[in-house]
Amino acid sequence: MVNVELSRLNTGERVRALRVARGVSLRTLAAELDVSPATLSNIETGKTKLSIDRLARIADLLDTTPGAILAESSGERAPAGSTPRASGWRDYPPLRLDPVLAAALTEFLRAGYHGTSVRDIARAANLSVSGLYHHYASKQDMLRALLHLAMSELLERSAAARNEGRDPVERFRLLVEHLALWHTYRRALGFVGTSEMRSLEPHNRHEIVAMRIAQQRMVDREAEAAAYLGRFTTPHPREAVRAIVTMCVAIPTWYRDEGPLTPERVAAQYVEFALDVMRNRRVADVTAPPAGP
Repeated sequence: MVNVELSRLNTGERVRALRVARGVSLRTLAAELDVSPATLSNIETGKTKLSIDRLARIADLLDTTPGAILAESSGERAPAGSTPRASGWRDYPPLRLDPVLAAALTEFLRAGYHGTSVRDIARAANLSVSGLYHHYASKQDMLRALLHLAMSELLERSAAARNEGRDPVERFRLLVEHLALWHTYRRALGFVGTSEMRSLEPHNRHEIVAMRIAQQRMVDREAEAAAYLGRFTTPHPREAVRAIVTMCVAIPTWYRDEGPLTPERVAAQYVEFALDVMRNRRVADVTAPPAGP
């Protein structure tokens, strides 16, 4: 076997995403590969090395190519149909989760990660415990899958929102609007994503933290650029941006469908709050000549 190591994080997560998209259980794919479910789980979470030969076998079993898996790992566009994409970053169709993850999300919201047993999740998913293990190797795998799904969608929509902006202030506004919309429409995922970070095992926490840092830096860059242009005048731009992002992340703790505000109204208000915090100056104020004596 050729023992060339591949990316241990992104390649594994791509294998998992393709397996779930194809409707193949962890145990079924492991049996086809002649490895234990635990070994395959370790491959998907980056704890076990993946060789070129094994990658080729996985690609064949999942009806794709090694190149397609590696393209996604390196940040290139994934093959069409491999993962669901939002039609627009402001559009929020119902969240599509497989039955096990849907049950896990419901139970984590009800009782918390440590207060939920695998048996609770299996019961909510109308599965036996052994049947549940055909899909996910552990409760930790379910939590990791939920948080990875949340951050993947958040980052994808962030990039789409940012790309609509023509200057740093507009890009900043759009990013704040997106963050507020996402944490309103996806508040169940957002709540679990914030409250259960502490429940992730170290290797999983490292992965999700890296994605959260990438999200924060996306907003940081636009705020810093706007400050450089004289549009944002707060003396503490970095701290102000972190306060704004934290404000958006907290939306799931209070927002309710039956309340008086729509997600769009919440987002509009939060954009106003954010610009006030950054002490935004209009273009005319920045470019106008000083008043005469």
